[in-house]
Amino acid sequence: MANKKVLVLGGNFAGLTAALSLKHHLHSDVDVTVVSKSDEFVFNPSFIWIPFGKRRAQDVKFQVTNTFESHDVEFVQAEATRIDPASRQVITTRGTYRYDYLVIATGYVNDFDVIPGLGCGGNAFSITHLDGAVDAAEGWARYLNEPGPLVVGATQGAACFGAAYEFAFNAAHQLKKHHVKVPITYVSAEPFPGHFGIGGLPGGERMLSMFFKMQGIEGIFDVAMEEVDAGQLRLKDGRKLPFGYAMIVPPFAGAKVVNASGLGNARGFIEVQDTYQSLAHPDVYAVGIAVAVNAPWTTANQVGVPKTGFPAETMARVAAENIASQIRGEPPVKKEQFGDIPAVCIMDAGNNGVLILADKMLPPRKHGVMIPGPQSHAAKIAFEKYYLWKMRHGYVNLP
Repeated sequence: MANKKVLVLGGNFAGLTAALSLKHHLHSDVDVTVVSKSDEFVFNPSFIWIPFGKRRAQDVKFQVTNTFESHDVEFVQAEATRIDPASRQVITTRGTYRYDYLVIATGYVNDFDVIPGLGCGGNAFSITHLDGAVDAAEGWARYLNEPGPLVVGATQGAACFGAAYEFAFNAAHQLKKHHVKVPITYVSAEPFPGHFGIGGLPGGERMLSMFFKMQGIEGIFDVAMEEVDAGQLRLKDGRKLPFGYAMIVPPFAGAKVVNASGLGNARGFIEVQDTYQSLAHPDVYAVGIAVAVNAPWTTANQVGVPKTGFPAETMARVAAENIASQIRGEPPVKKEQFGDIPAVCIMDAGNNGVLILADKMLPPRKHGVMIPGPQSHAAKIAFEKYYLWKMRHGYVNLP
């Protein structure tokens, strides 16, 4: 009997983990193909260091071809353009691929249309993609020669608040090192400091407020942005914030192929069961940022939920275990609701930082703690080296 064919769309955190985890479960008893428009794995958490010259683009990525080949996974560098669940086929820029099971790990695209003035050629930098981080580095070098007010923020609907905080704290640290004194403002749709898109943790608001005070950062929360003009951020409440440099985190939307195939919600994310099977098609799984997550709160300004890193890996492992069970003729019984995934994050602050731990990603929780200190900065650097080594070699079962 021929092996079942599993097709994975995407080769970064969730896609690489899903593909190699499945091979770990079934070895030669399954054929796994990964289709991705990029042949590189990119470690997004390190983007915060690129603008300040602490990392270069080549430091935070590696080619995945050898990684997949060494684990007997076929890799196709192509862009998926349409998914046809009825015929179990995916149309790509390099042909059509049939599957028995599909894993959608297509990540996100930046929604720069949320307000005018964002995106390539816009009036603010965004470090939520590699090219944007490189552009932000070039802008930072110019800015140091002609400093002015610094504005860092996250728009309404954004979810990657950690990157915005980290950029603000790292920027403040760098300005101090260069003996540059300018007003620094952090602007966010979050209802309070330290919400992070996960509802906040005990003591978090007080701790973030302390960090702001230590770094001389003014925080403006619970506000929506109107437009980024040249040298000025306009807020919907009428306030205008002048800047010499601005870094704004936009919301994320799902990949184009999801919308083109009619599989996603209005934002292009896929509704799933707690097995990570899509609601509409039990042989189609979605993992990572591609998954739709409904926040258990209502805020005056829309606040997204972060799905990167540890949650993406967890979802991918659950999906791989369930697909392996189905191929063996067993029911997919491994379950993990997104909100029940533990929260594990290190927020870097230049020469300081905060370790964020909680028993659940979303409330209600039993335990949650934020531990500040310079050890967090060292831990994030060590984790970066470890994680890139782990993924390059395909050791996805390591913690």
